[in-house]
Amino acid sequence: MENARDSLDQEACYRAVLTRDARFDGRFFTCVKSTGIYCRPVCPARTPKRENMRFVISAAAAEEAGFRACLRCRPETAPDMGAWRGTSNTVSRALNMIEAGALDEGDVDALAARLGVGERHLRRLFRQHLGAAPVSVAQTRRVLLAKALIHQTDLPMAEVAMASGFGSVRRFNETFQALYGRPPSALRARAERLWDARSNEGVRLNLPYRPPYEVEAMLAALKANGETVEDGVWRRVLTPATDGATGEVSARFEAGDRLAVTAALDDLKALPGVLARVRRLFDLSADPEAIRRDLSADPVLAPLVEARSGLRLPGVWSDEAADMASDRLEDERLAGRAEQWRPWRAYGVLHLREAGIDGADIMENDDEKDAAKNAA
Repeated sequence: MENARDSLDQEACYRAVLTRDARFDGRFFTCVKSTGIYCRPVCPARTPKRENMRFVISAAAAEEAGFRACLRCRPETAPDMGAWRGTSNTVSRALNMIEAGALDEGDVDALAARLGVGERHLRRLFRQHLGAAPVSVAQTRRVLLAKALIHQTDLPMAEVAMASGFGSVRRFNETFQALYGRPPSALRARAERLWDARSNEGVRLNLPYRPPYEVEAMLAALKANGETVEDGVWRRVLTPATDGATGEVSARFEAGDRLAVTAALDDLKALPGVLARVRRLFDLSADPEAIRRDLSADPVLAPLVEARSGLRLPGVWSDEAADMASDRLEDERLAGRAEQWRPWRAYGVLHLREAGIDGADIMENDDEKDAAKNAA
């Protein structure tokens, strides 16, 4: 079975690093054997020698192999853009659950049961698509969220530990000591802390995404779906039953391809789940390049996608569906044609709807062409 590392073109990755090509940011990570550090492709540090570099598809794979995150390019700020996305429904659902904290208190057996697959099969899928075990993915998610909180907020370290999914301050300190050779407090550079969480009654984090992104279209779609959007700011009141905490979360788009999220919670342990829902609602993990590449094979969709490649699929706050949101098809009239759009069928329908093109008309034209072809 091909594993995640084998699926990467190592020489192409090296060329991307040489040019610091931003199109590859988040698609892979660079492990530097001479320093034990892993970086984003856009890291401003001097490029190491080729023989000292290998490339992996996820931050979890890098950390599982014993590399620690670069403190200069900060992998936690990379867009969530693994090249595996869209290839495995099970992995996609599992990662959403892990991001929401499924392995902070539960185990892989329970996660596999929720997904309806065997534990060994789930491990094989993670190894194939992410190059790391589920527990390693969960550990990396906790570490990178903690690093973001350390750099971007003024939260005390004990609260950072709770908010990032670590079960205890001791485990938090031990993990950072093992990874970075220093306590987490040593990573906090005062000049980088632009936000005081306590004085502003909330924790603020910047969630990155890959451009292009049609901000106004997304906000209009969320408002049409019943979400609260006023003056470019989205807001939602949190409830214990759904979110594990009482409070409010808000978000607004800011310069630098980021969504600034502010969450005021009475229990910081709920933060990972809230952030996971925000990412899903705003479709921050979408891969515009892959969507454009695959949907452009359809002659009707090609000009639509080219003209509006920044369209994103608005999500729902609570989503327990068994299939990927990107592949859901509500208009069954398009079922036949939409098979070639997988795994982006929902995006295909979105582009048609935004262009005012009715699915029935497309299928009627296809039927006429098929009839003419058969008659000939």
